Amino acid sequence: MTYILKTRVFKSLCLASVLVLSACGHTPLDRGTMKAEITEMLATQDAAWNAGDIEGFMEDYWKSEDLRFASGGKVNRGWQATLENYKTRYPDKDAMGALSFRDLEIKILSREYAQVFGRWELIRATDKPGGLFTLLVQNIDGKWVVVSDHTSSNEVPS
Repeated sequence: MTYILKTRVFKSLCLASVLVLSACGHTPLDRGTMKAEITEMLATQDAAWNAGDIEGFMEDYWKSEDLRFASGGKVNRGWQATLENYKTRYPDKDAMGALSFRDLEIKILSREYAQVFGRWELIRATDKPGGLFTLLVQNIDGKWVVVSDHTSSNEVPS
């Protein structure tokens, strides 16, 4: 092959590679925007809880039977089962108390998934329970939702 032909083939391959990579959408992750969206989702949950609205709180959980919620040594599956468990455990506004999240760490795993670590605390008239949580959140149809929640309590078993 002549030098000119080799150069043309090389340039064509380079151009094709650039076009293929561009079509694949290899743009950098906007981690700042993603973290802000997830932080806003958590703030929405916090506000719903503090308004006594468990259904509103649950709007940011994946409405699927594949939702995983682990707490108290048990694993529950499904959005409806999780909602019913919340309603049983927190039957009224007094039981719900005032929720706050703190010490949030949001780790972006990909365009679709992120992991959230944090602390939760309820302030109620008679006590102040709290603990840690780890969430796996997924961007489904442009909305971040919790697909897995592992929540622990500071309470020491007797």
